[in-house]
Amino acid sequence: MKYTKEIFDSLSRGGFVCSNSVRQSVKRWYEAIEDDYDSYKEYFDGIGFTLESGNGYYYFTRVESKVELNDKLERFSRWIDRLDFVKTFNSAFGPGFTFQRSNILEQMAADIELKDKATKLYKEKMTLEEVVEKLVDEMEKMGFIELENELDGTWKVTSAFHYIEELVDCLIVSEEVENEVSE
Repeated sequence: MKYTKEIFDSLSRGGFVCSNSVRQSVKRWYEAIEDDYDSYKEYFDGIGFTLESGNGYYYFTRVESKVELNDKLERFSRWIDRLDFVKTFNSAFGPGFTFQRSNILEQMAADIELKDKATKLYKEKMTLEEVVEKLVDEMEKMGFIELENELDGTWKVTSAFHYIEELVDCLIVSEEVENEVSE
């Protein structure tokens, strides 16, 4: 198995290995896992990490305590608002989509609903520029976007973005089922 250390270093920090990464090294890691998924899964299971696959990405999971799970649910709830914001910015926002921070700011200037959502993303008072800056930084740290062109500041949404979309879809399906049961 190739790149085991590099893959572990990335995934163990909560990152993703995406098929559409702008970094060639990450694409090679993705291909290596894809070519020998069972071996990688078995290896990482042996050291306490579960290798999971998504739609064009890989990530780690592990058994967590109730406190860790509650913290994770709190972070997830914040990502619902962020997902709502970027989908309001552009409904096509998803893997492969490219944007610049200025695109978001321009859209906010023309869209009152988007501006309102931006002011509610963070508890602390911020300018709209600061909101966009913080959101982009968070999405980059989570592995949902990567800087594609440093010269013009173009960002590309990675396949890992499917992760948050799929989690929200599960939540919506669960609520719909619950509503059907109670009627």
